[in-house]
Amino acid sequence: MFLLAQEEELKDAKELKEDLEDLEFQMFRMRENVKKIAKKSKVIGIEPTKGAEWVIVYLHNDGYQCKVMLTSCDSAFDGTWDFSIMASYKDEDHLHIGDIKGPENQGYGSICMKYLKEIAYEQNIRYVTGDIAKRDWDHLDRLIHFYEKHHFDVNIDTEKQAGDIVWQPA
Repeated sequence: MFLLAQEEELKDAKELKEDLEDLEFQMFRMRENVKKIAKKSKVIGIEPTKGAEWVIVYLHNDGYQCKVMLTSCDSAFDGTWDFSIMASYKDEDHLHIGDIKGPENQGYGSICMKYLKEIAYEQNIRYVTGDIAKRDWDHLDRLIHFYEKHHFDVNIDTEKQAGDIVWQPA
């Protein structure tokens, strides 16, 4: 029994050392990636994902389109993002999400959505909207869950295989 406890302590120490080395590597990458990203984009945040991975969040906003992107600190920045939410300004108080691209179930979408909503709030945007199209039907449940988690009203017309989403800042 005592030997088993010692083995677990050693395993825990080894895992902690590996976690520390991984974190040090991510911090090195973060420093280098921020330098590269900041040359062309506005860095708006650094966040941990649900998997303890660090990401850099950055923005392109020209007043017509607002693109919130993120890049992982697990690898060197190569000029491309790992995830993005692209939206366009319909008028001075309406932002419309046109596309969300990137891998699912990493926590990336929630991070980007948090920043998009902050931008909308800071700019006194009254509505953030989006469409759910027929091409989204194979992952409809996941979309509904995602938007409802972020306090959007979700309206679905199953007959037309279409829908829309609306968020209004409080």
